[in-house]
Amino acid sequence: MTEVTATGRSSSNHLLRRDVRFLGTILGEVLVHQGGRELLDHVEKIREMSKALRAEFVPELYHEFVNTIRTLQPEIRHQVIRAFAIYFQLVNIAEQNHRIRRKRDYERSAGEEVQPGSIESVVQDLKGKNLPVEEIRDMLGEISLELVMTAHPTEATRRAVLDIHKRIANQMMELDNPTLTYREREKLREQLRNEVLTLWQTDELRDRKPTVLDEVRNGMFFFNETLFDVIPEVYEELERCLAKSFPDQEWHVPSYLRFGSWIGGDRDGNPSVTSEITWKTLHMQRNLAIYKYMQIIRSMMKQMSFSTTIVEVTDELIRSIQEDRGDVELRSVEPWTNEKEPYRVKLTYMLQKLSNMREDQLKGTTQRYHRAEELISDLQLIDRSLRHHYADYVADTLLKKLIRQVELFGFHLASLDVRQHSQEHENAMAEVLAKAGVSDHYAALGETEKIELLHKLLADPRPLLNETAELSESSKECLDVFRTIHRAQAEFGVHCIRTYLISMTRGASDLLEVMVFAKEAGLFRRGKDGKIISTLQAAPLFETIDDLHAAPAIMRTLFELPVYRECVSAMGNLHEIMLGYSDSNKDGGMVTANWELRIALKELTRTAKEYGVRLKFFHGRGGALGRGGMPLNRSILAQPPSTIGGGIKITEQGEVLSSRYSMKGIAYRSLEQATSALLTGAYLSRHSDAREKTESQWEEIMRGISQTAQTKYQDLIFRDPGFLTFFKESTPLPEIGELNIGSRPSKRKNSERFEDLRAIPWVFSWTQSRYLLPAWYAAGTAFEAYVDGDKARLETLRTMYREYSFFRSLIDNLQMALAKADLLIAREYAGMIKDDTIRTRIFTQIEEEYSRTQRLILEITGQEDILDNTPVIQESIRLRNPYVDPLSYLQVQLLSELRAQRDAGGDDAELLREVLLTINGIAAGLRNTG
Repeated sequence: MTEVTATGRSSSNHLLRRDVRFLGTILGEVLVHQGGRELLDHVEKIREMSKALRAEFVPELYHEFVNTIRTLQPEIRHQVIRAFAIYFQLVNIAEQNHRIRRKRDYERSAGEEVQPGSIESVVQDLKGKNLPVEEIRDMLGEISLELVMTAHPTEATRRAVLDIHKRIANQMMELDNPTLTYREREKLREQLRNEVLTLWQTDELRDRKPTVLDEVRNGMFFFNETLFDVIPEVYEELERCLAKSFPDQEWHVPSYLRFGSWIGGDRDGNPSVTSEITWKTLHMQRNLAIYKYMQIIRSMMKQMSFSTTIVEVTDELIRSIQEDRGDVELRSVEPWTNEKEPYRVKLTYMLQKLSNMREDQLKGTTQRYHRAEELISDLQLIDRSLRHHYADYVADTLLKKLIRQVELFGFHLASLDVRQHSQEHENAMAEVLAKAGVSDHYAALGETEKIELLHKLLADPRPLLNETAELSESSKECLDVFRTIHRAQAEFGVHCIRTYLISMTRGASDLLEVMVFAKEAGLFRRGKDGKIISTLQAAPLFETIDDLHAAPAIMRTLFELPVYRECVSAMGNLHEIMLGYSDSNKDGGMVTANWELRIALKELTRTAKEYGVRLKFFHGRGGALGRGGMPLNRSILAQPPSTIGGGIKITEQGEVLSSRYSMKGIAYRSLEQATSALLTGAYLSRHSDAREKTESQWEEIMRGISQTAQTKYQDLIFRDPGFLTFFKESTPLPEIGELNIGSRPSKRKNSERFEDLRAIPWVFSWTQSRYLLPAWYAAGTAFEAYVDGDKARLETLRTMYREYSFFRSLIDNLQMALAKADLLIAREYAGMIKDDTIRTRIFTQIEEEYSRTQRLILEITGQEDILDNTPVIQESIRLRNPYVDPLSYLQVQLLSELRAQRDAGGDDAELLREVLLTINGIAAGLRNTG
């Protein structure tokens, strides 16, 4: 199999083409070895025909192509599917490696030139603006980015397969080593062939759904492999660049970049996430943090052989060792017997105290660390002693990074968010209040009455029930979650869980219910001085278009309540609000969702400012274009500058985790670009008044465009009676649920209603069938209605594309979606719809809208073709398509056969397996599918 990659404009791209050819050749050898020359011939024939059809559609060739696919014998067909799927896995590895290679080449050849998007570039830019150092320090104190891992099921690749990918990537990187001998190079080739053979003989499909704890382990993999080291390195680079540009200043950058997690805390629609699972998750996270610290300290011991026969350590260090001898029994760690090497003696006791943290019976003793600050104190004590005898190079190299790691990861590794559906809280509250004799009909109360009652209960220090009160299992579990959070904050530190997210927030009572439950568990109370102490914040999740409209009024209602306002004060006058990109897109379409989210951000910020509250917005983005997916730095810069003052949270989920964070080089570049975007955004938020006034006229235009797009979108999705049939029958939606890629059900309820379908399978299905409909549908109609044949209006949109960052981002995302969509192949999927009338009517609408959207975007951008502005991506998509196409045609054939059998009351496990293999293959080929 030969190459599929963009030529690009860089002279280094021949190395990428070389790697793809190299891996393709190895795969070809494995195919011959495993399936004989016949298998490779089948794969090559299909590939060549697909490539020729992409170059020029010839009806005769098309029929021959389809017939070749349809006449494949099952045993060969199965292997052909796997061959194309594995080829894409290898291409993806080569492209990721090349990204790292390009950055290294740039740094090696650029000399004093600074790479765009780097930390050094933004620091130099800020210096060039002649900003006072005090303002830069203020900006560093204001910026905040928390990236939150979720277990949203869009990663179709097994962990075992990702491990093989990592080994292949490392070996491919080693091939770039110019000092390799001929024999070493040949040995590497043999190892790579072994890995590709192992990949061929490894099952890509999970035999069961992962458990929640499996998902926790998957998330922790990225901390263990990359993030524990990479995140501190980003801080080091920022401090280095600041010191270089402002050499007369001392810099210690505040902790602005962290990772959080939902995995083990997100119980919305997932009954498997219980309070016990949340507790186990926190234990697992702590154990990894302890393991990493012990690993680093053991390595440090090997290097810290300083002897008191040569140097003089501080009295402070000697005293601390004497105290450790009296307090800590060395049980699992060998004592260091050379008393003249005090650092090694001290580190031995530190290792034992870390080891003791795993033993519950040592909870109350001085033989273990209880808070991360205690470990930091010991490390700083060593740091001071090293500097005392001028070993500052060692302090800077060994201690500085570890101290930063403890500051970032503590003993909890990552803050765990808890999320639950608002209805669950209302159900539990109704039962609790009935048991307590407060209200027999809470659920029937109006919103105003609920608010009055809950606010009164929040102000009353008395508990509603004792812990032994008999409740239903669901209500008991609801309260147990809050008790678990209280226990966890005491055990793992207050930062282990700080946020409680409420899905489908529809009113102020939804947040008040959570705070009343928090009060019951001791997470909210009034101190002796009369001030509120609150260690948990209720955060609303506004998901649908109607929710976004209602959000400012809901928050205003809450800020008007005296006790709730005290809650916010107790959290530093900072309130977190989550906005859902997936459900808003599913509800209103891509154009409307993006616009309404922007308006909600501004209106909520304006509302909070009236009450002296800063907002931390949590952006619930997915990996796919239809769920707000885009590169991390672009997603930060896409926010209105005035809305980022309280910090930003962004979900990182599914296949995005492995594509961004499985390799250190790519993880570093992504986080470096994010830091650059954060500082750029912080500057713009302070100096953007003039620009925002200029954009006000464009906002009026966008408001009208959004309304037209929403009507067009909802006419099809909600008001066409045949749409749901079209969707289910022309996409692999039913089969995606059998892929075993997540512990959470694909529907919130056991319901066939569109409203109860989760956004992930909605987007995943449209991507698999090559429509990508959620990412572009209705845009063309909206733009055309605004222009209405008026050249001046078209020129206005062209100006907006050049000068209005929001509009440019919108148009470029639409371009990407149109480029990845393929309605010729989508028509094949539509052929599975049984009702001819439904198929013809709806597919015609989709086809016309696709053409309209493409035409309008080219008129707005002035381009000849879609993605002319990003030729490397354009070429990559163009070259990938012929390799994805065979999998799409095979998927249609297999779905048709499988569904026919199931309609007749039968089933075929092997046929289903082949369908699932095509899903994996298409996901690898198109990338960011969910």
